[in-house]
Amino acid sequence: MKILVLNGPNINMLGIREPKIYGKETYASLLSKIQNHANERGIKLKMLQSNHEGVLIDEIQAAYKKFDGIVINPAAYTHTSIALLDALKAVGLPTVEVHISDVSKREAYRQISYVREACIATISGHGTDGYLEAIDLLIDHIKSMKNETL
Repeated sequence: MKILVLNGPNINMLGIREPKIYGKETYASLLSKIQNHANERGIKLKMLQSNHEGVLIDEIQAAYKKFDGIVINPAAYTHTSIALLDALKAVGLPTVEVHISDVSKREAYRQISYVREACIATISGHGTDGYLEAIDLLIDHIKSMKNETL
């Protein structure tokens, strides 16, 4: 099983950017945590962070027929990018949206998620452990989909 993990703008600044909201864990530590979890679960990952919307869209499109699912933290693009939504819809891969902070308790503009429409679930406010939950959810979802087609 192969899962693509995408992170949007400023996630590379974890540990530096607003630690009261996002915590003190660094981006490098997050990547290590995710990779260790994937190794334990016996799955392959590709992880990418970009501050550029087009790079994220290109990665989503390139995932078509190459990956089984996507975990995405679109960060600020959550609230602005119909293009990310369209890319996710186009590839049709099961996708889980992740947010480190609880966006439902933040600014009004953070209440809108364009990508959510293309996702099977959203995990918000569980810190960086939300990525691990998203991977587990995707694994279970993909296995159940494969069992349905047998």
